[in-house]
Amino acid sequence: MSVVQRGTATLRKAKKITVKTCLDNPFVFQWKTIDGEDMHFILQTLEERIKHIGLKKIETPRKKKRSLTKNQTERKCDASTNELPKEEETEGHRQKLGWTDTSIRRQLAIGVNEVTKALEKNELLLLLVCKSAKPAMITSHLIQLSASRATPAGQVPRLSETLAPLLGLTSILALGFKKQSDKFTEAIEAIVPKIPALEVPWFQYRSEELVAYAHTDTSENQEPEQLVEVLSNELTSQKRKRTESNQLDLSNVILQPLKIKKLVPNPNKIKKPPRKKKKAFSA
Repeated sequence: MSVVQRGTATLRKAKKITVKTCLDNPFVFQWKTIDGEDMHFILQTLEERIKHIGLKKIETPRKKKRSLTKNQTERKCDASTNELPKEEETEGHRQKLGWTDTSIRRQLAIGVNEVTKALEKNELLLLLVCKSAKPAMITSHLIQLSASRATPAGQVPRLSETLAPLLGLTSILALGFKKQSDKFTEAIEAIVPKIPALEVPWFQYRSEELVAYAHTDTSENQEPEQLVEVLSNELTSQKRKRTESNQLDLSNVILQPLKIKKLVPNPNKIKKPPRKKKKAFSA
């Protein structure tokens, strides 16, 4: 029997696994994808409208910078003195870069960040989201925002494929049309009836109301801005009635239990590789 001397052996305490508990939303929100004839109709109307307007972003292709040696830098300095008129031509060409028409560009909200800000300010009449957005949580918050603003919104497959090259962009995950969009009024009126209603449990109004108003008011030649004003006035009147009446009707209310999540950071205990120090080159 081997005897362990005092003071030589040490006991290692096992590290406690840090677990973070958090409350999760019991509701699962999903976009209703627009497929079939409605998808082709929406993409075709937008494609024709953008081509007719001629809105596009013009950019110069980026070139990769290479490290130059001393001989190459000297040659470049000699060549720069002889190529002064070419620089003037490029400066004239740089002035034409950017959007072809800035006033029309202000009528659109392109990208998830720009669309989110426009929805928070209640500036949108219509919102279209591309199905190719991954992960899905990039655009999932727009469902609740658009429902709270009574803005019709839908998920359209191949939205980025068809519209991004027309606008001179690499991708378009979200596209919003603002209330002051004079160039897209006909397209908005044609697309809104094709969009399904959003399902958010705590909102009684849905985008179906917008579709009903669009059908009734198109015969009266009413603009889409007035449709949103009518809906907003109705919503404010409903809020006033609720505040005035202290008794709430809870017959249709269904309580949902909150989900408890336990998150373990780095469960597989994957360690990051150490950074390699850059060696200083001696001149």
